Formats: sequence, C-alpha cells, structure tokens
Amino acid sequence: MSEDIVLLNSDGLRVDGRALDELRPIKIEAGVLGNADGSAYVEWGANKVLAAVYGPKEAQPKYLQDTAKAIVQVNYNMAAFSGDERVRPGPNRRATEISKITAEALENVILTNQFPRASIDVYIEVLEADAGTRCAGLTAASVAIADAGIPMIGMVAACAAGKIDGHIALDLGKKEDNFGQADMPLGYVPGTGEIVLLQMDGHMTMVEFRKAMDMAISACEQIHELQIGALRRRYAVNYADMDDGGTEQ
Repeated sequence: MSEDIVLLNSDGLRVDGRALDELRPIKIEAGVLGNADGSAYVEWGANKVLAAVYGPKEAQPKYLQDTAKAIVQVNYNMAAFSGDERVRPGPNRRATEISKITAEALENVILTNQFPRASIDVYIEVLEADAGTRCAGLTAASVAIADAGIPMIGMVAACAAGKIDGHIALDLGKKEDNFGQADMPLGYVPGTGEIVLLQMDGHMTMVEFRKAMDMAISACEQIHELQIGALRRRYAVNYADMDDGGTEQ
C-alpha cells in the first residue's frame, strides 16, 4: 500500500468518517419490479443493486434438468455506467465467478428438492458500484427469492470485513478495498448459523481472521433484520381498512 494513502486518521476514523465496526447506510426494498416473480432493490453506501427472480419454471434446454431438484442459475452483471470507468457490456471472468458463488450460496438455502426439473433464475444488476457489490447482490437476491414465495430454510445476509492500515474493519469502501491489506466477503444464514459464502483476498493472521469473521457475522445479523423489514413493508396488512370480521371492506 502506498504510504501516501491514509485509510485511518489520528482519531481512528476511516476516510468516510465511520468507525472500524460501522456499516455503511443500507436501504432494502422488496417487490420493486412488476414483471418479475420476485424482486428487491438495495442501496448500500454508494452501491445500488437490483435483483429479479423468475421461477420456479421448467428448466430449458432440457439437458439442464435435474430429476431430483431445481437448478439455481444466477446472472450477475455490472451496468456499463456503474463505475467511474466504463464497464464493457457482457460477461467477464469476475462476473462469471460472482454468479457461480452466489448460485452456490443460494442453493444451500432454497428447498430445491420441492421443484424437480425446474429452474430458478436470478438476475443481479449493479447500477452503481462502490465496493462490496457481491455482498449487496447476494443480500438483494435473498430478499427477491423470498418475495417470489420460493421456500427457503432462511435468507442469506452478506457482508465483508477486511484489514486496513493494520486494523480489522467492517464493510470496506472502494478506497479501502483498493488500498487495504485484506478483504473477506461472508454470506451467513442467521436462522441456522450456517456460512454459505466465504472468500478472502489478501493476508490476515488467524487472530485477525477470527475477529473479521465475528465482525462480519454480527453485521449479517443486522442486515438480516433489514431484509425482514423490507418484506414486512411489502406484505403488511392495513388492518385499519378491515372491518371487525377480519375481511377487507
């Protein structure tokens, strides 16, 4: 890391004014697309991510079909205007990798055995990017799947922790991701305590790794509450519009 890049000031605050264990502001909305079976929108710091789900439906072409369960297909894409530099449209190695790991994480929570020969298609579109888009995309996709009514053992909440200026920090921003010493995205299912995604770029000691994991899991539990809140707002019943018999007027 260049000595000219300062990621922590003398008060221990980061470049955006956050404490080491502080998340960026997060907003989650469910059911934002009318033509999808389920959808969600996540604003996470400067990230803006949209997720749409279609299915379960018959898997096509037929050679993809699994007679015992549904397949989960994820397409992660960054819009050409999503970053400071123009992104070339179409798939690339990074998008293919993120699509694959996201599908594997979701396969761990979706009850795919209830839908043999079917496909569940998940589309994640990054409209604006500022580090942490794979975590934001997985978080949005989980809400979209729940919005579609597809049964799961629990939603996946995802967050990264990392190392900057020798300190473990939560939810790295773009500058911290570019010039920090490590980044560790983690996907967690609060309902079961299962980790369904874990990657790391950089180097941490075992003590630092455990601290980063604890920090990320704690953040995932906070994010899970936001996911639940988004679905509650989406499906809230306005009892003020119902008569005493419990039927809508």
